[in-house]
Amino acid sequence: MTESASSKPPRSRSVSRAVLTVAGRGVLAVGTVASTVLGVGAVAVFGEPSAAPQAPPLARQSVEPAPVEPGSSAPGRSATASEPGDESGEDPVRDWANEVAAVVDVPSRALVSYVNADLAMRSRSPECGVDWATLAGIGRIESDHGRYNGRRLGADAVPSSPIIGVPLDGGEDVRAITDTDDGVLDGDPVHDRAVGPMQFIPSTWAKWSTDGSGDGVGDPHNLDDAAMAAARYLCAGGRDMRSGDGWWSGVMSYNNSVSYARKVFSLAERYAQAGSRDE
Repeated sequence: MTESASSKPPRSRSVSRAVLTVAGRGVLAVGTVASTVLGVGAVAVFGEPSAAPQAPPLARQSVEPAPVEPGSSAPGRSATASEPGDESGEDPVRDWANEVAAVVDVPSRALVSYVNADLAMRSRSPECGVDWATLAGIGRIESDHGRYNGRRLGADAVPSSPIIGVPLDGGEDVRAITDTDDGVLDGDPVHDRAVGPMQFIPSTWAKWSTDGSGDGVGDPHNLDDAAMAAARYLCAGGRDMRSGDGWWSGVMSYNNSVSYARKVFSLAERYAQAGSRDE
């Protein structure tokens, strides 16, 4: 979570290339619009906070950490770095996501969220180079791409029920963070809790809230919004996510753990390879 609360079949090159072509047409420009929703406006959107649900600690999924030294390199670049080419179909991003989802355990709808954030950042902060595979690696560890504990990620990029972490009350393996949003996002008026598929702490969301879906609202429970906010967070301060130092600095700012970063690295490598496989 940001500001960590805890210490098959091959596909053609044309499908892979189509993803970058979409960015060139500006179809996904809506992902660059930032929108802060806390305070009075958030209450109007989300309603009064309900009692916070009791949630077990989000299990760090069983992922083998990559045997790589911190700062030494960034994961291999993904298919979205390919040169543009001819594409077919009305929505090449969704077509590409459907094919990648057939060979990796990532919902197609989640891939669309990660790729849209990648492409939007190419326009917003081209010097950063954050890519969808790294966002997917983080999303996998934080919430299994919105599927934590049997949830389903809907067509609207929102899990079937909210993903809300344990209270950050200073207990075992968690920081102590008193409430910062009157429970608007996490339903807890006493302590903050990480929320949504990318597990944002409300105080962090207050700064990085982003409308990635184009509906005019920044919602951490919506993966379109959360993936875009995570991309912006990783790129903060002019960071170059294509370099070893930059990538490790970014991911460890999300969760200050070498083991966590090594797991994200391993996943990002796997996803990038799946996304760039050719016939």
